[in-house]
Order: sequence, then C-alpha cells, then structure tokens
Amino acid sequence: MNTPAALTRLLVALPLACLTVVAHAQWQWIDSTGRKVFSDTAPPPGTPDKNILTRPAATRAAPLVAPVAAQPAAGVPGAAPASGVQAGAPKEAVDPRLEARKREAEAAEAAKKKAEEERTARQRAENCERARSAKATLDSGVRIATTSPSGERSIMDDAARAVEERRVADAIRTECGPAPKPAQ
Repeated sequence: MNTPAALTRLLVALPLACLTVVAHAQWQWIDSTGRKVFSDTAPPPGTPDKNILTRPAATRAAPLVAPVAAQPAAGVPGAAPASGVQAGAPKEAVDPRLEARKREAEAAEAAKKKAEEERTARQRAENCERARSAKATLDSGVRIATTSPSGERSIMDDAARAVEERRVADAIRTECGPAPKPAQ
C-alpha cells in the first residue's frame, strides 16, 4: 500500500469532515409569519420552543440564558448594571450578506407578484374587450351562425341567443367590473 497516497486522502478527508460538522451547526425554526427560517444564529427572543425545529448540537446541552446565580446582583458594588440582555446570553450578530440576500429574495418575490398581477390585469382587459364585442354583436340583431362539434352550421335561435346574452353579461360583470381584491 502506498503511504503517501493514504496520507493525502487523510489530509483531504479531514477538512471535509470538519465542514460537515460546521454545516450541521444550523438553527431551523418557524417564524411569526409561518415561514421556515434557516440560520447560523439563534432565533429571536420570544420564539416558542415548539417553533424551534433544529438546534446546533453544541447548544442543545448549554442553556441560552445564564442561570440566575451566575448573574451579578443589582445594587452590589462592582456589579454590572442590569439591562434587557442577561449575562451570558449570546449576542445576535447580523450578517450583512444574509440580510442582503434576504432583501434580494423579497424584492424578487415582490417583482414576481407584480408581474403576475400585471399579466392578470392584461388578461382581464382582453376578456372584457372580447365580451363587449360579443355583446355588441348580439345587440345588433344580426343572425349568428354557430358550428356544431360535427362541423354543421346552424343559425342561433332566440332561446340560444338569450342564453348567450346572459353568459356575455356575466362575463362583462366579472371581467370589466372592479378588480377583485387579492386574497391575503
């Protein structure tokens, strides 16, 4: 067996094994809006334990907040002043790259939503125009020929014309009226 090759494999495998440990040091929780969040920092204070799905292995054993006995007492000379952050609690660092990616994703989602709304508005305008054109044709009183699935032409009778007028009126009401409010 070639020992330099085995040593090379070991030197390559060791950093890769360390990377897998780092990759598992992730937090996963469900935020207040119901979205799954993946981060290398702890969830914000006030996140219920039931919403925390995954914790890094190193933090499972260690508490996030220092025990009361380990905190300096208020009014004791030399003690640190009391603040909203407890001693020993990890400070949340904001990663500017993560925040930038989050803003980019939100902007992309907003642009996608806007494009979809514009496409829907264009489609509604086209449907409205078609329905108004069909209503004008029906109101003109001209005879309208229809083609059956077998290819036979027939002239629309009064009953069929009345049904078509109601269908076109419904289409105008839904497509030409005020835009429906989006579901939220």
